Amino acid sequence: MAEIKRAEAPSREEERSTLARAAGVAWFSARLIAALYLFIGALQILKTGAGGLAALDQGGIFIRNAASTFGLGWIGAMLTLSGSTMATTGLTLRATGAISEVQGFTMVTGARLGAAFVVLLVAVIYALRNPGPGRKKTVSVAVLALAITAVIYVPGAVIGFFLLGSEFFSALHLTAPPAFGNLIDALYDWMLTPISSWPPLLLFLGGVGLLVFAFRSVDALVPEIDETRFKGRLGWLRRKWPMFFLGFVVVIATLSVSVALTVLVPLVAKGYVKREHLIPYIIGADLGTLVDKLLIAFVVGVGSRYPGSPPRIIIAELIGTTIVGLIIMAFFYIPTRRLVWRFQRFVTKNQLRLAVFTACLLATPITIIGVAALAG
Repeated sequence: MAEIKRAEAPSREEERSTLARAAGVAWFSARLIAALYLFIGALQILKTGAGGLAALDQGGIFIRNAASTFGLGWIGAMLTLSGSTMATTGLTLRATGAISEVQGFTMVTGARLGAAFVVLLVAVIYALRNPGPGRKKTVSVAVLALAITAVIYVPGAVIGFFLLGSEFFSALHLTAPPAFGNLIDALYDWMLTPISSWPPLLLFLGGVGLLVFAFRSVDALVPEIDETRFKGRLGWLRRKWPMFFLGFVVVIATLSVSVALTVLVPLVAKGYVKREHLIPYIIGADLGTLVDKLLIAFVVGVGSRYPGSPPRIIIAELIGTTIVGLIIMAFFYIPTRRLVWRFQRFVTKNQLRLAVFTACLLATPITIIGVAALAG
């Protein structure tokens, strides 16, 4: 009998462990579904507010022309610490007809340039909380991320801009199937109908706020990295193509380029990953983030005035940046790595240079908006 009881004990422990894992998976799934439901709901509220916002029809300073929306996307991403929020806002404004397709394109581009600012903020906070020899390395990760993003997106945006103006792209009309729109209506009519008479500005700002909260909710679901186990598996990640695909996959899985990049800060600070191996990862993350934006573009277009325009914007951006990214990875990886490495060393050499660099990040989009307003 005693032997039988001893034999039963492990099975009971295994049963409890299985139930605990099942409960954990169920809780994670419930939180993920709730976060995604909130995210799509925020899009609907934002779209409802933007459609009736009179200020957006009057050529305000922030949406006067393509340069204005470029600056708005850039500074907005820095202030909200989320490039996804501002890119989504730009797509929504285009879907409702508040801005032109070119303005939507430049706003998405600006949002991508400002998105990496959150990495700089996280790096500075991490360095202040963890003084030591790795302090400077964390900040240099952020500067690398900002530099690589600019190297990819600026020439990629030029290509995308010309693609967007071509006859082929003008004729491209990709939209979600009608059944998807019916599903959205069924899921959110109960929420949108009571607030449809609210002031458009309140709905618009509330939608932006909910978007930020929804992205934060998804970010919170990303599991913590077991650094001790991660350390022993980094040998193959020193090669450029594995790092490139890792960045691409991680940003799609987390729905946030900010999360994909900020996880690098503690890994670099503790010496688990070398900074020179991060460049392919950053390029992959910069390209991968546009994949989930394409899905958002289809959602935003449902029931809007211009349902095919948001997907066109993202496809043009995706093609342009992918061309640039793959050319750099295949043919110009070494010179690009040297260039951005020298740039980050120059910026992080002392605190004054870093302060000037940060000030320029904030001043550039504000200056662009101001100049664009004067130019009309």
